[in-house]
Amino acid sequence: MRILQICSARTLGGGERHLADLANGLTRRGHEVYAALVPASPLQNELSELPVENIIELPLRNSLDVASALKLARFVRGNQIEIIHAHRARDYPLAALAARQARGARLILTRHVLFPLGRIHKLLLRRAGRVIAVSQAVADGLIAQDIFERDKIVLIHNGVDINRFAKTNEGKAVERQKTGARLCVGMIGELAPIKGQQQFLCAAAIVSARRDDVNFIIAGEDKSRTGENRLELERMVDELGLSARVRIIGWADDVAELLRNFDVFVSASRSESFGIAIAEAMASGVPVVSTMTAGAREIIDADKTGRLVPIGDAEALAKTICELLADPETRERLSSNALRMVRERFSLDRMVARTEQVYQEVR
Repeated sequence: MRILQICSARTLGGGERHLADLANGLTRRGHEVYAALVPASPLQNELSELPVENIIELPLRNSLDVASALKLARFVRGNQIEIIHAHRARDYPLAALAARQARGARLILTRHVLFPLGRIHKLLLRRAGRVIAVSQAVADGLIAQDIFERDKIVLIHNGVDINRFAKTNEGKAVERQKTGARLCVGMIGELAPIKGQQQFLCAAAIVSARRDDVNFIIAGEDKSRTGENRLELERMVDELGLSARVRIIGWADDVAELLRNFDVFVSASRSESFGIAIAEAMASGVPVVSTMTAGAREIIDADKTGRLVPIGDAEALAKTICELLADPETRERLSSNALRMVRERFSLDRMVARTEQVYQEVR
């Protein structure tokens, strides 16, 4: 098949990682994959399997950028594209217009977040062939909005490259005990209030008062206009007296390598549609403690593949972290169970194959 992936993102996040993994995977399966990106998109470097000539740069300024939509339509006609796949709400109308102008190309949408779509989408996107939800929580939200016909909504969980996040933590707990090395608790995600870094720091302060052998890492990009989110976290670190314990390292180029340093992974989010970082931690053999977001509850089987705590409860988060740090056997049990579950349910090959099947259904 000849497939066009569209994304106007100017930074990398879970949705962009999903697109790159999908496009590269489809290419490896023999499909001719193209991509429409904004100039200087960080996805350029992630689409390693795509020929350079298969990538077109367009402004994709907003959902009303008709000029970009018409250029997309010409690109679709010129390359005989069969499937147009858009991943962000602002790109949906442009992709729909391009599909109508090009004729013959089928429109696929992926919804990565829980935020509701506008009512105008019901009119603009009525010809979408399928709408892929990355979690049951997202699918339920789409059904409740009554924008798309229910039989067009398909659940395909995000996939994780198991080989990239190969388990390397076996025996880490024993080695820590032998060497007396400090333990590491970390979280990875965009620096934003919804991701819960402030609650994580409050929990870190509680843990630090109870143990003197734990360091903490916060990894993630601050996408705020003035960098105020990171500044606020740095202020909290100083106020809580955690300067010697906490490192805020910004964007992590190699998440798999970073996860190898973690003894416990924490997701303190207020809301998660899926939680790709949780799945990546599980694939890396790192035990997970997460707040009870819809996405986390879909991934984690409590006390079997991870631990769940109430949203916004720093004391409960700290208590659970301390329990796991004091119990290497439980950490090993949780991480082993989680790795098996990720291999069965959230592999990258499974996600790519299921998406390929959706494309074939609408052709």
